[in-house]
Amino acid sequence: VQLVESGGGVVQPGGSLRLSCAASGFTFSRATMTWARQAPGKGLEWVSGIDNNGDTYYADSIEGRFTISRYNAKNTMYLHIDDLKPEDSAVYYCAVGLYCSGSNPCNHWGQGTQVTVSS
Repeated sequence: VQLVESGGGVVQPGGSLRLSCAASGFTFSRATMTWARQAPGKGLEWVSGIDNNGDTYYADSIEGRFTISRYNAKNTMYLHIDDLKPEDSAVYYCAVGLYCSGSNPCNHWGQGTQVTVSS
């Protein structure tokens, strides 16, 4: 199993980003997937999940600004983030599983992509 995140960077408050998670080594179309994030000094927080039917799930804390999606033909999952806030600054990880987090440590994680929101 290999998961490779990309798309992070430095963005001004109010900006947008699309993160990608390229998957290989397993049947992606059958997998449930997670986006999680870890801010400096904080635990690994579950942000969003998508199941193999395309049903989506979000943490209450993200206030409707995040959109998770998947493109099975490219074995890729996405996280689109609008209206970025400084508190969104974190390393964003993808994982295999629906509710992966620090308290629910799933088996397969990517290396993460850094998102920094700063003016």
